[in-house]
Amino acid sequence: MSLKTECKKLAAIVVVFVALCYLPVGIARFDNAIAESLQLAKWYAREHVLLCLVPAFFIAGGISIFVSQVSVMKYLGAKANKVLAYAVASVSGSILAVCSCTVLPLFAGIYKMGAGLGPAATFLYSGPAVNVLAIILTARILGVEIGIARAVGAIIFSIVIGLLMHLIYRRQELEKASAQMAMPEPDVRRAAWQNVMYFVAMVAILVFANWARSGDVRAVFLCCPGGLSSYRVEGTLIGQDNVQVKILDVSGKTHEIPADLIQQVEDIERSKLSDTLHRLRWAIVLMLLAVLALILRSWFAGAELIEWVQASWGFAKQMLPLLLLGVLAAGLLLGRPGPGHEGLIPAEWVNAAVGGNSIRANLFAAVAGALMYFATLTEVPILQGLIGAGMGKGPALALLLAGPALSLPNMLVIRSVMGTERTIVFVLLVIAMATISGIIFGVLF
Repeated sequence: MSLKTECKKLAAIVVVFVALCYLPVGIARFDNAIAESLQLAKWYAREHVLLCLVPAFFIAGGISIFVSQVSVMKYLGAKANKVLAYAVASVSGSILAVCSCTVLPLFAGIYKMGAGLGPAATFLYSGPAVNVLAIILTARILGVEIGIARAVGAIIFSIVIGLLMHLIYRRQELEKASAQMAMPEPDVRRAAWQNVMYFVAMVAILVFANWARSGDVRAVFLCCPGGLSSYRVEGTLIGQDNVQVKILDVSGKTHEIPADLIQQVEDIERSKLSDTLHRLRWAIVLMLLAVLALILRSWFAGAELIEWVQASWGFAKQMLPLLLLGVLAAGLLLGRPGPGHEGLIPAEWVNAAVGGNSIRANLFAAVAGALMYFATLTEVPILQGLIGAGMGKGPALALLLAGPALSLPNMLVIRSVMGTERTIVFVLLVIAMATISGIIFGVLF
């Protein structure tokens, strides 16, 4: 081995040894940040890996095996009709209620199958951002103006970001389009409607397996005596007296909130249809699995199914380690949402940095949103607490436009799919546009 290689190894050993010598173990904030990082990873594994990511990996594997490259390129390729390509990609979030991590296998699937960089980037942003449920919840909780601004901004964002990515890398896209023109027509193994039925069943399984139930009551409370931030929790009221209020939330966790911190406890008007679907969701999922099994047995060859499983496993191998690393890092720095769950960065710093409508406040909100991990719909109660602490409407919109579409785990995986440079450009475009939109919205409202 060369001397240069050995010196690098020695330097790495020295850095690790020095870091261990000065590791701030025993300092409360550091110990709490480590615990928060592990708690966030535990929660992510329980709530998202099995029910969200596993179906998404199989859908992505299905895209790569059962959908021909010619079909993908016809609608989303570099030579596809631009109006059709961006229209299809920009409204995908209205169908897929996914978070910034669950959309990644689907993005990787269509990108590797030949989708143009522009439409693929539009899909990547719109998947978690153009979420009808999240937009409705935003309008209901945070106000109609910010709800409409989020909906319009997210759709326009996705198209503009996709077009800018295409223009920035137009030379590479032209080369890609030329290569795609020479590809032969594939053999048609099934009718198009049969593939559509397969994907409808897979997407329906993803949707119903994650169908959430709203609570009976919503409690809004301060984080601590004299605290600035207010938070909310939804669930079933299981106890209330002069000392504390006990609420069992929709995930099964019990919250014991001191009575003097409660700002209000209000009843929630729940949709009977939504409640019925939640109650029957596992029966619906089992029925859909049976339908899927029948579809696979009747219309797909054994060799195709083996390729499907192998492709799904390939996506899982590529993405799961990076997602885990990103979730641990996000938990270490920012902790989990809610009071008493801080990471290394104090919540007061965040609260103080997002007041008003300055460029700094909007930029900070966009960057913080881009780094934090938001599960689907959790960004709304987090914003409610920050707005209660004095966050301006402009920075609130900036965080809403940057947060759901990006996260630290999300960035690590995007880099593995389309490279470091393109990932940096995509992230910077999202942050810049979120910042500008926040400033404009703050001036108008």
